[in-house]
Amino acid sequence: MGIVATILMIVFFPLNSFLLFHENWVSGNQVHADSSVAVKSVQPAPKIQEIQKKPQPPKPKAQALDNPEFQPKRKDGIKDLVVPGAHASVIIDADTGTILHYDEGRTQRQIASLTKIMTAVLTMENIKNLDEVVTIDEEAVYAEGTKIGCPRSGYCNSPRLKIGEKITARNLLTAMLMNSANDSAIALAKHMAGSQGSFAEMMNKKAKDLGLADTNFCTPSGLDLDDEVAATKCYSSAYDIARIAAYSLRYDTIWKIARMPSNSIVKSFDGKIEHTILNTDQLLDQMPNIIGAKTGFTPMAGYSLLTVVADPSNKHRIVGVVLDDSTRWQDIKTMVDWTFKSYNWL
Repeated sequence: MGIVATILMIVFFPLNSFLLFHENWVSGNQVHADSSVAVKSVQPAPKIQEIQKKPQPPKPKAQALDNPEFQPKRKDGIKDLVVPGAHASVIIDADTGTILHYDEGRTQRQIASLTKIMTAVLTMENIKNLDEVVTIDEEAVYAEGTKIGCPRSGYCNSPRLKIGEKITARNLLTAMLMNSANDSAIALAKHMAGSQGSFAEMMNKKAKDLGLADTNFCTPSGLDLDDEVAATKCYSSAYDIARIAAYSLRYDTIWKIARMPSNSIVKSFDGKIEHTILNTDQLLDQMPNIIGAKTGFTPMAGYSLLTVVADPSNKHRIVGVVLDDSTRWQDIKTMVDWTFKSYNWL
């Protein structure tokens, strides 16, 4: 047994040693029998420099100014405002976004054509030249509700848009803001995004960028969807839409259009077709310092109204919103009067 063991050691030991030597060589760890030979240190591979991310621009604030000069301060002893006719009502200071009155402000509801304020914002941000020509398609022409040439259901006062008609983005924006024309909103949306659905994605991205938590747009016009279950997923809130309106004040064009008088004329690009546009704002000649208003109505949303008004000094602007309010015009007047009596700007 002793002789066998000795033979096995002689046979296997050199082989194992060779395997160990080979493994270490391949792995880069040289084995040196002579300790007097200096071992060359292996330099670590240079680190790959991390690609520095470009700093992202700050997200826009959902207010008219990024750095407002004045802050509203409520006067002592002022009682809270009650707006019994509205299912939701909000007043904010447009420049700072400060809430001045709030009742059910974050309740998610259908907002009808108040939606078009967001469509107007995206038009300003995506169509750099408003004299750009838009070609009207069949989907726009057959839109339901208010249309160019037909300012009210069952009443038409001038030619409607025609399939293939060419008209500027500015004229479509004018009809959309003044008369809440649904065909105009659809035509602008498809011109920018290719389809109403793709444009709704743009709207929701903008809402997210503005930090709006209670908004999900489905259409550029605010028309109710035929599917009532699907329509419940299309909503905003009085607070969110007030903030969109405040942000829209960065674009003077929107609010210059909103103040245009009824019976304004917009023409096709070739000038051959004239469309007469009415303004739905009933307060234009009644409320001093009004900047503009946007109306909304659908069976699901009820009557809604958004109004932007300046104080007598024209230094401070407020946004008032009422949703589902059958006495919306009188309620907005009450809200504006209460606000300017109740607040100072310091």
